[in-house]
Amino acid sequence: MTALAQLSRDLANLVATAAPSVVGIEQRRGQGSGLVLTPDGYVLTNAHVARPAGPLQVRFSGTSTVAAERVGADARTDLAVLRVGAPLLRALPLADSHRLQVGELVVAIGNPLGFERSVTMGVVSALYRNLPTPDGGMFDGLVQTDAAVNPGNSGGPLLDAEGAVVGITTAMLPFAHGMAFAVPSHTASWVAAMLIQHGEVRRPFLGIAARGEDLEPALALELGRVRAIRVLRVETDGPAGRGGVREGDLLVAANGSEILTLDDLQRVMVLAEEPELALEVLRGGKAQTLSIRPRPFEAAA
Repeated sequence: MTALAQLSRDLANLVATAAPSVVGIEQRRGQGSGLVLTPDGYVLTNAHVARPAGPLQVRFSGTSTVAAERVGADARTDLAVLRVGAPLLRALPLADSHRLQVGELVVAIGNPLGFERSVTMGVVSALYRNLPTPDGGMFDGLVQTDAAVNPGNSGGPLLDAEGAVVGITTAMLPFAHGMAFAVPSHTASWVAAMLIQHGEVRRPFLGIAARGEDLEPALALELGRVRAIRVLRVETDGPAGRGGVREGDLLVAANGSEILTLDDLQRVMVLAEEPELALEVLRGGKAQTLSIRPRPFEAAA
């Protein structure tokens, strides 16, 4: 058997295993895709697919649909969790997308334009992409791929060559071809857990404006990492400002965990068991650890 024939067979097997866990999400205003997250009926999709605009239906195949309940949504990551009453579902667990590399083969499965469980293949075009949101915010740390996606793919899985979910398709650029973006699965994993537990992501307040950025080669070699978070602005009276964070600082770790993107920092703060945050900062070429007490999450009135 040729290498190409083996690749074709492996991809067919991968799709046959994963496709039954990919669902369609339907509501009056449109449709999208999702994946079965747990056997007891939790489904992961995009927040913009599951926005509160009336009843939701989850389509498993053909004419098989069931009513879905919105468990929670997070606009900051464009993720939402639904729940359905169907029993013994085949789940598609989320992998650790930190292992992804540019150039890897990936497969997207979804329901573009209503065509059920359509499959496309491409490569990881780039990692850690930032994309503006419609409300003026910023999606952080996205996976870019050239796998073909169309309206309706949103919320469907992006799989690596092992069949592991490494991303949730979230956006395409209507004016560009061969460019699509996915929320990395390491983000989707903790956000989904918070949505199932609380119905929302309860982010503490730090009081900074920042962005993830690639480090200069010499600095990357010295630190043994390729990215960090650059502080662009600090609120003087905010928790970070009172704790000693300054504009221009590079944030490299929080509570002992490496932080490459703003999402990494948010995850550490959300999951922290102690109120104090140990923030490792690089300033003027020198490292120091600051003790910050983020302001607890405050629910909207």
